[in-house]
Amino acid sequence: MTIHLKREDYDKMISHAFAQIPEEACGLIGGRIEGGEKYIENVYLLTNIDHSREHFSLNPKEQLSAVRDMRKNGWEPLGNWHSHPESPSRPSQEDIRLAFDSSASYLILSLENQTAPVLNSFHVEKGEVEKENLVLE
Repeated sequence: MTIHLKREDYDKMISHAFAQIPEEACGLIGGRIEGGEKYIENVYLLTNIDHSREHFSLNPKEQLSAVRDMRKNGWEPLGNWHSHPESPSRPSQEDIRLAFDSSASYLILSLENQTAPVLNSFHVEKGEVEKENLVLE
């Protein structure tokens, strides 16, 4: 699976993630699927109600509002994203355990090296993790 992300949305994610340090930042991604590829039309910046540096929970009201916005624009939920302030861009054991939607893409933004953030996308199904092709446009 190839995921297409606009540079401006990537920059928006990085800014939000840095603003949330030392906690994990999080949000949703919405867009469209065409020809077996996902095109992210909007990155939603949500509140991590856990206020934790090691895990996140999306604010339910913000999550509902984001999904309503997706529907209004004719998009579909494509997955979620979160930051790892102090660890690599790969799913933790908790991330894998909580990845219930096998159709979702899980984007993880590592700020471990703050001068060179790393963003990767993953498909998680039945505990198996596969890295997806992420294209910045």
